[in-house]
Amino acid sequence: MNEEAERKMQFLYALRSKGVTDHAVLSAMEKIDRGPFIRGYFTDRAYDDMPLPIACGQTISQPSVVGLMTQALKLSSRDKVLEVGTGSGYQAAILSCLVRRVYTVDRHMRLVREARMVFDQLGLTNITAFTADGSHGLPDQAPFDRILVTAAAEDPPGPLLAQLKIGGIMVLPVGQSDTVQSLIRVTRHETGYEYDEMRPVRFVPLVEGLGKDS
Repeated sequence: MNEEAERKMQFLYALRSKGVTDHAVLSAMEKIDRGPFIRGYFTDRAYDDMPLPIACGQTISQPSVVGLMTQALKLSSRDKVLEVGTGSGYQAAILSCLVRRVYTVDRHMRLVREARMVFDQLGLTNITAFTADGSHGLPDQAPFDRILVTAAAEDPPGPLLAQLKIGGIMVLPVGQSDTVQSLIRVTRHETGYEYDEMRPVRFVPLVEGLGKDS
C-alpha cells in the first residue's frame, strides 16, 4: 500500500471512530480530496481530523464534523440543498456527490471565487456559488429540501427556517459565543419545527452583511 492510500485509509478510519457511519457520506468523503481546498502552510495537514485556517479569517471544518453534519441531513439524491458559509468549498463538494443541486453562499467574495475555481478543477457541475448575506438565505431559489449552516447564530435565522420545505431538515450550530455552541437539527413539520440537539461544536459566528472584500 502506498503512502497516499495509507493516509486515506487512516482518514476514513478516523471518520468512523468519530461516528460517521453512513456509507454514502463516507464514500463521498473518500472521493473528494480535502487537499485542493487548503492552501499555504497547512496543505500537508489535509488528512488530519482538525479545523484549519483559510483566507478571510475563516476556517475549514474538521472532516469528522463535516461528516457528522452531512450525515445528520439525511440526504437523498433528489434533494436541493442550501449551504450557508461556503468557506473553502469542501463541504459543498461533499454535498454535491450526494444530492441533485447545491446552492452555497458566503459573504466573502474571495472565498466564493476560490471555491468556484476548485469546483471547476474537480468537475463539480451541480454547485452554484454566490456572494451574499447568508443569514437571508436565497429566497429566489427557495424552498430547499435541506439547509446546512456552517457558522453559529444565537438562534436559527427566521429567513432560513422559512425557506425550508415541509419535511425538510436544517443542521446548524447555535450559541452566543465560540465556546458555548451546540449542533442542532431542525425538522419542519406542517404544524411547526422540531429541534434536536446533537453535540457541542465550535464554529465562527454567522455575521450579517458582506465581507470587506466584496
